[in-house]
Amino acid sequence: MYVPAHFEENRPEVLRQLISEQPFGTLVTTGPNGLDANHLPFELAPAEGPHGTLRAHVARANPVWQEVASQPDTLVIFQGPAAYISPNWYPSKHEAHRQVPTYNYMVVHAHGKIVVRDDEAFVRGLVARLTRTMEANEPRPWKMGDAPADYISQMLGAIVGIEIEVTRLIGKWKLGQNKEARDRHGAVDALLAGGSEAQEAVAEAMLNAPPAF
Repeated sequence: MYVPAHFEENRPEVLRQLISEQPFGTLVTTGPNGLDANHLPFELAPAEGPHGTLRAHVARANPVWQEVASQPDTLVIFQGPAAYISPNWYPSKHEAHRQVPTYNYMVVHAHGKIVVRDDEAFVRGLVARLTRTMEANEPRPWKMGDAPADYISQMLGAIVGIEIEVTRLIGKWKLGQNKEARDRHGAVDALLAGGSEAQEAVAEAMLNAPPAF
């Protein structure tokens, strides 16, 4: 990933927070047919390994868990909030007309090696923890015990666990740090007026990002 210095985010706690808040990641692997991508919810264990450990599961019918045995190097991409930025939002555009459209966004790339965990205890524990996390805001959270035990066993048998010890985390926070202060604030005001959750999240991040100059 191309990361200009003024867009680089390397604070581990910030990168891990985005993964925890946006756990639906893209798993990129190399198989016999070249690059492959699978989209999965991940659990992050931040204290395990030098940069944390990611855990997820895939369908047993998905060949990826067999293919990675010979090609364990992998990349997981976690995309944070993103929002379109119109050049009309920059005050300087109306003076010199030297601005173009762009997107502002936050993204984390997690590099590591996959280990396949094809055992029922690992998968059961992972699914239970993911369920508790995802259901936490429901008025009546669903839990595995709500379904018949034989059905849960059947479902668990149809998936395989994967584990990735993260060896490198790369963060890119492209938030207009290279723009004049008045242009950044113009974009922030327009995003807040837009009213969507993603626009508001990007606006807040822009306000917190240190300018490049």
